Amino acid sequence: MTFVKPAYILLDTKINDPIAFEDYKAAAKPIVEKFGGKYLTRGGKMDVVQKDLWAPVRIVLIQFPSMRAAHDFLDSPDYATVKDIRLASSNTTLMVLEGL
Repeated sequence: MTFVKPAYILLDTKINDPIAFEDYKAAAKPIVEKFGGKYLTRGGKMDVVQKDLWAPVRIVLIQFPSMRAAHDFLDSPDYATVKDIRLASSNTTLMVLEGL
């Protein structure tokens, strides 16, 4: 039996156009859910205890059932136009992480 590990999309986002970014958030959520994603945190309060390598601005963490599901979401035609809104309204660092 093969165990499929969960995966996480971690984003750090600096929002430049709050109105457009609200449109992005509303449109992205159902697409995330379509691919089995679940938001674990979405820009809430954070206490940065150490920042030797990076000073985060706004963290979003989304759990997916697998690396494949996370990449399928990111590469989906459904997300393509929504992604354009994010790219136009913010600066982002995004990574896909394999879980345990």
